[in-house]
Amino acid sequence: MKVDTYNTAAKKVGTLELSDEVFGADYNEALIHQVVVAQLANKRQGTKSTLTRSEVRGGGKKPWRQKGTGRARQGSIRSPQWTKGGVVFAPKPRDFSQKINKKMKRLATISALSAKVRDNDFIVLDSLELAEAKTKLVAAMLKSFNLEDKKVLIVTANNDNNAFRARASQRQALSTYTIWLPAASAS
Repeated sequence: MKVDTYNTAAKKVGTLELSDEVFGADYNEALIHQVVVAQLANKRQGTKSTLTRSEVRGGGKKPWRQKGTGRARQGSIRSPQWTKGGVVFAPKPRDFSQKINKKMKRLATISALSAKVRDNDFIVLDSLELAEAKTKLVAAMLKSFNLEDKKVLIVTANNDNNAFRARASQRQALSTYTIWLPAASAS
């Protein structure tokens, strides 16, 4: 599978042969959904907690006798219907984490990248060399590709500190990651 390579001014400078085992995979929406849900669940802290009626301090004595007062029967001043009473089905700390197999995560990444290549949402730059860590430089590059109002993921082969330190503009979130993929041959 061949894709065009561009410079930072959005001019075509060549082509790149992509591996079919990485960028030619079938789209597996269920697998991508499962991995995304698991990753979002793993981010959850799970520390919320409130007190049930048995955990609230006090309320050991019946506030008034059962019959003869004309008032509704009550057993405790810490029942949920009372002010300062406990919470019904109170949330308690729990672990939301889900296990993701390495192969599943890898296949989901490959499936998502393959879908981006098929939909022509995948742009390959010949190099991403920034003279200095300026958002203005990254914004100009994104404008040349007409990507100002879109979410962009920038993947680099090495740790270019200037690309990582350049911040996103106010309208757009910029994410930069260094990931490992099998080497592709340039032509």
